Amino acid sequence: MDVTFLGGPRPQRGVGVVAPFDFALDRELWRWVPDEVSLHLTRTPFVPVEVSLDLARLVSEHETLGDAVRALTAVAPEVVAYACTSGSFVGGVTGERAMRAAMSLAGAPPSVTTSGALLDALAELGVQRLALVTPYTVSVTRALEEFVAEAGVQVTGCAFMGLTGEIWRVPYRDVVAMAREAVRPGSADALFISCTNLPTYDVIPQLEAELRIPVLSANQVTMWAALRRLGTRAVGPYQALLDEAARGWPPVLPQETQERQEGPS
Repeated sequence: MDVTFLGGPRPQRGVGVVAPFDFALDRELWRWVPDEVSLHLTRTPFVPVEVSLDLARLVSEHETLGDAVRALTAVAPEVVAYACTSGSFVGGVTGERAMRAAMSLAGAPPSVTTSGALLDALAELGVQRLALVTPYTVSVTRALEEFVAEAGVQVTGCAFMGLTGEIWRVPYRDVVAMAREAVRPGSADALFISCTNLPTYDVIPQLEAELRIPVLSANQVTMWAALRRLGTRAVGPYQALLDEAARGWPPVLPQETQERQEGPS
């Protein structure tokens, strides 16, 4: 009888994730992760505050981050990601850097934040003009605009939903409608859909095909940046940030598919 499989499961590489207490999209994060990687999630403590700049500050306090990182080090992740956009842009570019320093001080291996990952993704794609979609109120949205501008990227259009809670319940159709409102033809090099609690995975290819620009989302850039630190790639077919073949419009097709579409010469 062959019992060699009892030697145990295949080794897994770990990504630690610190998320706000109200984060509800664990399954979406996993969709970007290849089979050989595991996510280890922990959440910040509950506070009775609606989505706002005050909440962003509370869930990103250095003491809170330190406690979360120390909890994650028990399972030895190779990288730790802070998965919250507003919490990582509320202090500006300097505040985002200070967050990563605090995570390192608490014992984190290499660390990333959602807003820091956004800036890395914009640099990767050479984006100078950016359109924004957010589920936030006007004050939180303005703070994101200021963060992007501080990093030297021009905001060319913006649409926001004004929500203060249960953002994970927003349907895809509303995300698409906001994207169409934010992007004027020829005005932007890319679109960013903010908030890690806003579902986006399935709409990214659709919006890229329609708008003909890269579409980035909070969870996408977070997983892209974290997995890149591991030397591996996030899983996202037809998403320009993750799939170089999707960076041109029309996208580059495999040679045999292209020949079938063109027909005999």
